[in-house]
Amino acid sequence: MIRIFLTGYMGAGKTTLGKAYAKAKGIEFIDLDWYIEKRFHKTIKELFAERGEDGFRLIERNMLREVGEFENVLISTGGGTPCYFDNMEYMNQQGETVFLDVPIDVLFRRLKVGKHQRPILSNKNDAELRLFIEEALQKRLPFYQQARHSFDGSFLESHSQINESIEKLEILLLANSKK
Repeated sequence: MIRIFLTGYMGAGKTTLGKAYAKAKGIEFIDLDWYIEKRFHKTIKELFAERGEDGFRLIERNMLREVGEFENVLISTGGGTPCYFDNMEYMNQQGETVFLDVPIDVLFRRLKVGKHQRPILSNKNDAELRLFIEEALQKRLPFYQQARHSFDGSFLESHSQINESIEKLEILLLANSKK
């Protein structure tokens, strides 16, 4: 039985690596945000607007516990998921947890390119975006660092880098499962 949770800040590559790894291993891939949107027939933005952050985080917690019971699955969590309730502790109990650790410069570059797709970032200039990333990452790192494994998510820019990352992640998970 395989159950892997990928955590990390937005832009870390959780979806990119998660989809590729799950496909290579023949397991199901679940993006927690997409799962929530399908279940509630609303976007994350709409759920935040309707229920506030506390209401959304409760939904997220409940959906995490639902998918956290699935087998042969890789779950890409939202960037904030590990930081609320006992979510990180739960994920560590349920399976392998991997923090995609990515330097601020790489996160900034990735998020700058895709900021129009993320409402929380869309109106920020470069200086504001960098500061936003630095401050949020500082708050979230203590939660991310509770993951059983840390993995460099910097190298997910090309097919060859993604394939190398799949192999490296497999080695990391196998090495630690034998301990």
